Amino acid sequence: QWLVAESGGGLVQPGGSLRLSCTISGMTLDYYAIGWFRQAPGKAREGVACFSTGDHSQHYSDVVKGRFTISRDNAKNTVYLQMNSLQPEDTAVYYCATNRVCSWAAPRYDNWGQGTQVTVSS
Repeated sequence: QWLVAESGGGLVQPGGSLRLSCTISGMTLDYYAIGWFRQAPGKAREGVACFSTGDHSQHYSDVVKGRFTISRDNAKNTVYLQMNSLQPEDTAVYYCATNRVCSWAAPRYDNWGQGTQVTVSS
């Protein structure tokens, strides 16, 4: 059974940065795409970034492109999400999950973690 654990969330002021970590136990990262999603209160879960298997390409939603960077450390079985220039609208619970290929459709992903709260506020 795979164990997915997100960490690194917290309270940050607008314009600040955070780095989230997604550590997955029991699987080989190189065989799966890892997606980062977020869900704000009253809103649907939305994909923000994905690290693809195979060509190791990175994909970003339009709302975070240029501000967020996804990376992967296979030795640590960890995927990171570096978030810069954070804005109040980035406030949400952030989740990571696994899939065979990158997709923005959350139902296609498996092995969700419990999430980590990110709050952007002055």
